[in-house]
Amino acid sequence: MANASGFFTAPSVPSLRRMIQPSIGIYRSGFCSSYGIPKRVFCSSTIEGAEKFASGLSPSESRVPRLVSKGCKLVGCGSAVPTLKISNDDLAKIVETSDEWISVRTGIHNRRVLSGKDSLTALSVEAARKALEMAQVDPDDVDLVLMCTSTPEDLFGSAPQIQKALGCKRNPLAYDITAACSGFVLGLVSAACYIRGGGFNNVLVIGADALSRYVDWTDRGTCILFGDAAGAVLVQACNSEEDGMFGFDLHSDGDGQRHLNASIKETETDHAFGTNGSVLGFPPRQSSYSCIQMNGKEVFRFAVRCVPQSIESALQKAGVSISSIDWLLLHQANQRIIDAVATRLEVPQERVLSNLANYGNTSAASIPLALDEAVRSGKVKAGQTIAAAGFGAGLTWGSAIVRWG
Repeated sequence: MANASGFFTAPSVPSLRRMIQPSIGIYRSGFCSSYGIPKRVFCSSTIEGAEKFASGLSPSESRVPRLVSKGCKLVGCGSAVPTLKISNDDLAKIVETSDEWISVRTGIHNRRVLSGKDSLTALSVEAARKALEMAQVDPDDVDLVLMCTSTPEDLFGSAPQIQKALGCKRNPLAYDITAACSGFVLGLVSAACYIRGGGFNNVLVIGADALSRYVDWTDRGTCILFGDAAGAVLVQACNSEEDGMFGFDLHSDGDGQRHLNASIKETETDHAFGTNGSVLGFPPRQSSYSCIQMNGKEVFRFAVRCVPQSIESALQKAGVSISSIDWLLLHQANQRIIDAVATRLEVPQERVLSNLANYGNTSAASIPLALDEAVRSGKVKAGQTIAAAGFGAGLTWGSAIVRWG
């Protein structure tokens, strides 16, 4: 049976069964647990391990459920961008647009684009190294690498290559999270779950995307928006009293996929095997992903409606008010969306973080990139609280109330 944390426990131990019978509640952190066991979750176990424990073996000799009381905090950040800068005037040379047309509608003036020998993996490694250096954590002490990206440089994921490049000698788990512009927020929440429920100490969360590879550069409705970048944060275990992840709220709605997608498509050419195979349609044709397709008006409506609701829900779970938040940090998609959400939440502009003008929409990288710049410039200080929200393709959206440092 599963307890409130979602981890499985052995049903053969009566004392444990009694512990998890109360109804499920959600604490201010947004994590589920049983009433009466604040900030504790059950680690996974096997029935065999529970039987060993019941027979009198010491806990170190069996895999029994353990109560873990841990918090997590953000202790390091880093970012990296390609060297090639593309201005609005540069775009005006290849598509019918202008600096004024773009900046008025989006707030974007420049963006960075991968070129030459640049790679998204290399950018991710650079951002990760900077985060580790700020946190004063050795790569060998990293327990998990979460690569939040929708544009990996390998179909099977880029995270293991980042782990290798960082020189993590203990071979910690590394895998990709695909959730487009919401990916980094999902990565933060996942890191917190691994720390609180799995006993992990240092989790590296990287947000990185190269959407320039999937942009139709003749479509002025989309090509003006996107840029490439990588950002990283080191999430570290701490005492529950120092906990810096206060609340979160996550959602998805596949019905909105039609408004923002880059779907798979088959090649137009005939298959090399021809049409005389014994099975119709086999072997399948080679496939690739289409360029980004977006209904800008619908995405705008979705964002200004759902994002404020999500942030308010996360604040409610955290038990704090919007007035106590030091900074609002939204996915950097469009300045009009950022302004509209801030207005609905009644957050003054001087408390809104934005670097959209310089980088455009960098998808999963946008939140950690903006955070890194704000921290290194001295704008965001240790102990300050941030309401962060990501939203985009899927459709997916989510918010997290966190403290920096």
